[in-house]
Amino acid sequence: MSLPRIRRLAIAAVLVLIVSAVASPSPARADSECPPPTVTVATPGQLAAALAAAQPGDVISVEDGTYDGNWTATTPGTAEEPIWLCGSSAAVLTNDGITGGYGLHLDGADWWHLYGFTVADAQKGVIVDAAEQVTVEGLTVHGVGDEGIHLRTHTVDSLVTGNTIHDTGNRREKFGEGVYIGSSDANWGVLTGGQPDRSDRNTIVGNTIYDTTAEAIDIKEGTSDGVVSGNVMDGAGQTEEGADSWVDAKGNSWTIVGNTGTHSLLNGYETHHRNLTKNGLGNWGLNNVFTGNVADVQGPGRGFYVHDPSTTGNVVHCDNTVTGAALGYANLTCAP
Repeated sequence: MSLPRIRRLAIAAVLVLIVSAVASPSPARADSECPPPTVTVATPGQLAAALAAAQPGDVISVEDGTYDGNWTATTPGTAEEPIWLCGSSAAVLTNDGITGGYGLHLDGADWWHLYGFTVADAQKGVIVDAAEQVTVEGLTVHGVGDEGIHLRTHTVDSLVTGNTIHDTGNRREKFGEGVYIGSSDANWGVLTGGQPDRSDRNTIVGNTIYDTTAEAIDIKEGTSDGVVSGNVMDGAGQTEEGADSWVDAKGNSWTIVGNTGTHSLLNGYETHHRNLTKNGLGNWGLNNVFTGNVADVQGPGRGFYVHDPSTTGNVVHCDNTVTGAALGYANLTCAP
């Protein structure tokens, strides 16, 4: 089977899962597999050399063991020849502990497929900057100082699927998100030349996220047209500095469908309105849709909280299931 065909099948599987998520909000997987390796690494030095020398079509297999270092990839793959980095969960990439560096950094590295290994003992887990068509699949990310997986700096059309993310925020609780899409407008001056971070059309599907001090999934202002589907989230590890919901949608036109959340400090799912038009930076937190989700809040808030509900066009459908929310279903009337 060719690499492009594997990629196409994985994307097709995700699309089928998204369509069916309302009826069956169970965890989803892209269900791809790593192709035969073109290079196998067994030491930190070999891994550093393989990442530096990576070319389109390479399949880098990481043997079991712990690899401590500053792991960065900058060479893009292509649609016809993506670059794979694969390993079992016993292949562990680290970077000098929770105050160190990134566990793995893809910087401008389009068409990479990360598969199966573990990232731990780093300040941040997996960071993707300025890339497109990246797949982060089946990883275990835990024991990090800040967020687990972060797509930012105009990273688009990428897929985060089937990962297990836990034990985040060990350095700073407010930065301990499980999956983080885009960047805060406070950081646009550094990351995107002062313009919105349009990390658009990304899909977060079928991940298991728990023991995060901040939100399980944080969708920032500046982003649009993504999908959050079939994720299983437990907010029992949230802290007051970190979070008050599992999913916080500050972007525009996201579809949040078929997810399951339990335990929250306040609300289950939220939107927040960020009107930055006076600075020419757009109006955010608009036209997001919540459908077919499960919210077992077990907390003092609502299943769904929409900031400025009368002016932002966000829609909470009546087919969501809410239990254990002291303030009820939502702060707006649900839609059929």
